[in-house]
Parts: sequence; structure tokens; C-alpha cells
Amino acid sequence: MKMVTNVARVLVAGALGGLVNSLALWGFGVLGITPALGFSLAPEFSMPWLMPRLVMSALWGLLFLLPFWGNKLLHKGLMLSLPLWVVMLLVIFPMKMQAGMFGLVLGAGAPAWALFFTLVWGVVAAVFLQRVWKEEA
Repeated sequence: MKMVTNVARVLVAGALGGLVNSLALWGFGVLGITPALGFSLAPEFSMPWLMPRLVMSALWGLLFLLPFWGNKLLHKGLMLSLPLWVVMLLVIFPMKMQAGMFGLVLGAGAPAWALFFTLVWGVVAAVFLQRVWKEEA
């Protein structure tokens, strides 16, 4: 039963990280922050845009179950953000968004902004898990 609970928690943590990541990406675009700093991506906030991001983020959250760094969840969240960043640069930008390798069609700042937003995912997911697992102890 504990494993089922932990799986549910990391799925929720991943989805929550994805939600905050998506809100940040959208908000920075709407406010003109990312376009002003070399990343011309201002997505339209809609369910068709948001839902796949939440599902994939939840699934990525399963990686928190990997047995490394024990209860150092913030370190784990930051570390798990890095392969997500690589997927953004090498798969999502060029294949799904037609934004070229590393997203450079969206501007020279694309790799740095992609790293920032994936780190947001990792921090939010890790902080959520720290809180729910702390309450259990």
C-alpha cells in the first residue's frame, strides 16, 4: 500500500510541477519577459496546450521513485530537471515545435529559458514531495 501511495504522490508532484512550469512559461510570455530576453515563446493558455504538459510532467514525476539521494528531494528535483531539459532541446523543440535544434528558432535565449522552466518543474515537484513526506513522518 505504501508503494501505491508513493506512486500517487510522485504523479501529483510531477503534475503540479508541470502546472507551475506551464503557468510560469505562459505568464512570462504574456508579460513580455521572455520575448524581451531572447525567447520568443508566448503560448496561448488553453486546455489542449496544458493537458499534454500535465500528463507528461506527471509521468516524469515517477522518476522521483528512483533510489538516489534518498531524502534530498530538492537535489533530486534539480537533477531530474536536467534530462527533461535535454529532451526539450533535442526532441520537443526540433520535432514537436519545429523550432530547430535547441529551440534557436525561438531565439538565442531558448536553451537558457528552457533550463529555467525545467528547473521550476523540479523545484516545485520536490518541495511538494518534501511537504507531503514530512507530514507522514
